Amino acid sequence: MTLRPLYGAAALSFFAASLVQADTITLTDIAGREITVDAPADRVILGEGRQIFFTAVLDGENPFERVVGWRDDLLQASPETYAIYAEKFPELEDIPTFGGFKDGTFDIEQAVSLQPDVMIMNLEAKAATDEAGYEEKLAKVGIPIVYVDFREKPFEHTAQSMAIIGTLFGKDERAAEFNEFYRAQVARVTEVIAAQADLEKPLVFVERAGGYSEDCCMSFGNGNFGRFVELAGGINMASEFIPGTFGTVNAEQVIASNPDQIVVTGGNWDAYVPGGKWIGVGPGSDVQQATKKLAALMERPAFTGVTAVEEGKVHAIWHQFYNSPYSFVAVQRLATWLHPELFDDLEPETTLKELHERFLPVDYHPGYWISLD
Repeated sequence: MTLRPLYGAAALSFFAASLVQADTITLTDIAGREITVDAPADRVILGEGRQIFFTAVLDGENPFERVVGWRDDLLQASPETYAIYAEKFPELEDIPTFGGFKDGTFDIEQAVSLQPDVMIMNLEAKAATDEAGYEEKLAKVGIPIVYVDFREKPFEHTAQSMAIIGTLFGKDERAAEFNEFYRAQVARVTEVIAAQADLEKPLVFVERAGGYSEDCCMSFGNGNFGRFVELAGGINMASEFIPGTFGTVNAEQVIASNPDQIVVTGGNWDAYVPGGKWIGVGPGSDVQQATKKLAALMERPAFTGVTAVEEGKVHAIWHQFYNSPYSFVAVQRLATWLHPELFDDLEPETTLKELHERFLPVDYHPGYWISLD
């Protein structure tokens, strides 16, 4: 991308004025960088539209009040979420959108025109940011980048990320309240699992975005949903074959490993793959249609004769749990699937309802998961 020299006196004087009028703090972001930023930040650019999942927690009365720009991915990646928030906060449709760092469609000139106090980026975008020199270019016009993470190492970084954003937003107490809830809900699973001396752990295969493409099978290594499985008392089948967080396992390996349970992550991806075989679970989803599509996916060669399919221990769960502060709900749901005898008093749907009642500005809509049994 060619940058024109438009960073003139007007833009620079705006940032100079904001420095004088606001308190200046220094914080350490998830990437380990010390960032000096004006706080509370009144004007924020979200590096991903799905970051609304954390602004909704912290700015519950209006999660868009400080958002002056965001990436254009929420409508495509989670249209049902977009629709639910648009119904209550129609102003979201007027927020300027932009492309991503990874695909090179981010426009620095547009970012400058929005006059933000800070830009919040997901950690996985840092490599692309470094390669293009965006941090340095944005710093020259007074726009600091702060990195958070709910995707790469969610159980190590979620609480820390929420605390960082809470400080940026001037909502430290709200962030602390959420983090206390988050840790308590994770502990309802991990403490039970840890107390079992000789726990028989089922072998679990998680197919990432099953049906999104004709290929089989994307999955998770030791991170993200692979880690969710381990916390829930299972053995992640793909961790032996995928060295990183994300990767692919071939169909023959799934058959040879013969998992005890299968979990497919899904969502409504009609914007990306119109009429695809993906499993459209999510808030307000058509669970009957999703169940039919899940059953159809299990007819692929990769799952021929597999124990999980034969015994009906096949499930689908909302993909966006993988990249939000709500990952603890997925851990609870997995735990009840893998060890129903240990978690007969744990109801993840109740947890999800409580999350909405206590922290989110929109009503709960069921449809986040299904099972073939």
